[in-house]
Amino acid sequence: MKFTEKRHFIRHPVSFPISYKVIDKELTENGHSQSETINLSLGGLLFPSKNPIEPNAEIMIKMPFEDKVFDIKGEVVRCVRNSETKFFDIAVNFVKAQEAFKAKMIEQVYLISGYRDMLSVRSGKEISLEEASRKWIKRYSEKFGKLYW
Repeated sequence: MKFTEKRHFIRHPVSFPISYKVIDKELTENGHSQSETINLSLGGLLFPSKNPIEPNAEIMIKMPFEDKVFDIKGEVVRCVRNSETKFFDIAVNFVKAQEAFKAKMIEQVYLISGYRDMLSVRSGKEISLEEASRKWIKRYSEKFGKLYW
């Protein structure tokens, strides 16, 4: 069997918590589950689920960070049972470009938070998220900007 690569974007391995709900055709939300991302790209994300989700299902994903929760709407494009984990790997496509941009910004916030932790350990003092953000932006903003413009 020949496998055809369908990826259009580079996937970044990143793990942060999410919750998700499948939205049915009558616009009611069924179930509520917790998971963590496996990877993220400009086109979508991948996460494990105990239960399968049908391809083409609309899904609402909540990505929390500190006291904020970001909502992102997507469409399930693939659901494959992972033989190692026994979970289902759920591939989600972002429906709109603004959803992709929002997810990418959330990823950056999580990366900055990790960067803040590293700076705090290295300096021996607590570094604020704002200070870590300034350093992160100075160091990586040109690279991040090239992704979008």
